Amino acid sequence: MRSFKHISFNDRLKIEVLRKAGHTPKEIAEILHFHISTIYRELKRGQFEALNSDLTTEIRYSPDIAQEYMNGVLSAKGADLKIGNEKEFADRIEEIIINEGYSPAAALAKVKEEGIDFTVCVTTLYSYIDKGIFYNLTLKNLPEKRKGEKKHKRKTTQKRATKGESIENRPEEIDTRETFGHWEMDTVVGARGVSKKSLLVLTERKTRKEIIFLLKEHTAAAVVKALDRLERKTGAAFRKIFKTITVDNGSEFADWQGMERSKRNKKNRTKVYYCHPYSSWERGSNENQNKLVRRHIPKGVNFDDKTQGDIDNIAEWINNYPRRLFEYQSAEKLYNDELKKIAA
Repeated sequence: MRSFKHISFNDRLKIEVLRKAGHTPKEIAEILHFHISTIYRELKRGQFEALNSDLTTEIRYSPDIAQEYMNGVLSAKGADLKIGNEKEFADRIEEIIINEGYSPAAALAKVKEEGIDFTVCVTTLYSYIDKGIFYNLTLKNLPEKRKGEKKHKRKTTQKRATKGESIENRPEEIDTRETFGHWEMDTVVGARGVSKKSLLVLTERKTRKEIIFLLKEHTAAAVVKALDRLERKTGAAFRKIFKTITVDNGSEFADWQGMERSKRNKKNRTKVYYCHPYSSWERGSNENQNKLVRRHIPKGVNFDDKTQGDIDNIAEWINNYPRRLFEYQSAEKLYNDELKKIAA
């Protein structure tokens, strides 16, 4: 993991000397052990237009100008600025957000768990990032922008019949998310027209536990095989853990009988419900979880060079991510707590 440090005035004097000697920003970063983006931002802070003896002009770097700029930034909030004396906190926040892809809120939760003292709230942290107070951390490093007002969910009636059971017939108690064992299932596709492989994503509604399979083909048969594999791994507890699964109307979920039927004894192992067409909000957990997947695999990426091991690492990151919804407990912890109840 890369470590971060702040640029001192002495560092700025060295940057000036190295720049005058003709060193590139990359070379300066390597010599002084800073990230290259830090050097680029520093050179921009201290740049000025100098007049040469032949009356031509050129852009140069001044350590004094850069220092004055940072002094102004650090005093922008006066007595309210809190990270100036919390260097360990500031450095660790940069590491967690930039290297591990955490949101500011989740990063604060992890820093607290690690025992680092700080006095900054989430709103203040966003403000500091926005104002450029951190040396390496900018808004570009954030996984997503702050959420605005929530959109009201629309009530939809069945427009066309599905071959399987409609979500309209799903027990209302599942909507409350108070009972364990009810899942949503979706697929995440790679570069369209390029990737043959896709991801099958299962999300438990109560705990937000994530299970991800790498499908070699984006077909109904591949989905059934993945569930068969999951049943073999889970054993007799499958029916207690996977009571229901809610899916959309994609062709990969067409074989509702194959998804419901146990590979072991041909009896029903789960109950499958289908959402209304074009109603992705009816699988809200899936939709939110897929955003976490996309932090690691952006849209347009070819999945064909990915392995199940790569996907397992992503699932592990998601399941251990501190969730504000659960007072910054992880989905993995909550899921394991539920499994203990089943085993008791």
